[in-house]
Amino acid sequence: MKQIALYGKGGIGKSTTSANLSAALSDTGLDIMQIGCDPKHDSTRMLMHGTWIPTVLDLVRTRQESEISVSDVVHTGYNGIRCVEAGGPEPGIGCAGRGIIATFQLLERLGALYGDVILYDVLGDVVCGGFAMPMREGYAQEVYLVTSGDLMSLYAANNICKAIQRLSRRTRTTCLLGGVICNSANITDEKDLVATFARRIGSRLITFIPRDRIVRVAEVNRQTVIEYAPDSPQSDIYRSLAEAVYTNDMLTIPTPMETDELEDLALEYV
Repeated sequence: MKQIALYGKGGIGKSTTSANLSAALSDTGLDIMQIGCDPKHDSTRMLMHGTWIPTVLDLVRTRQESEISVSDVVHTGYNGIRCVEAGGPEPGIGCAGRGIIATFQLLERLGALYGDVILYDVLGDVVCGGFAMPMREGYAQEVYLVTSGDLMSLYAANNICKAIQRLSRRTRTTCLLGGVICNSANITDEKDLVATFARRIGSRLITFIPRDRIVRVAEVNRQTVIEYAPDSPQSDIYRSLAEAVYTNDMLTIPTPMETDELEDLALEYV
């Protein structure tokens, strides 16, 4: 079983990338599970044709854990993809990471963590507590950084590298960096910038995803691009990403950049 996590700054298009990656992988006949680990709980929405599925944290707030079944938590979406949303606390109350911790504990108890690929879609603005759990507890064996050429997006990606490096020193975790995915923000020389960043941290640019109107059109129609426009060039890019991720054996312990070094790199491309 291959367990991968996509980390990235909020708003970078991480969930869109995750959903289309899961859809592309499922089209090859693989058994896929996607677990949304973002308090916005929208990771699987396009896989579920716009349906907001109940979150694990909502369920454990209203029921005894022993009363929760697999069918309450795991919902079947596009092409048989099993979808789970961790959820988050009520605004202003509690820790958002608690939903991730509760989700993994419950899925373990229910024996629901299985398949050819489990994909964790994780908020990467912060990598403390529950947000680091997929890496810290060995669930995510491979991490992919979703970023654009925007400095704050690269800054978040660099911080995730710091977490991977630190956690890699612990013998019970096998978390490694699989590569960098550039989800374009239409920044000048963006592909070169992100590719250079990937090399500087000891990794590589896995895929460059150009900005395309079809992504928005598909989401308005409550579908992934893979489902809505399977013959589009954008779908071909997601399929290439799926192949690159599934066959990837170039996993590394990253070497994060110093903040000044990262800022200098961004200045080179202004």
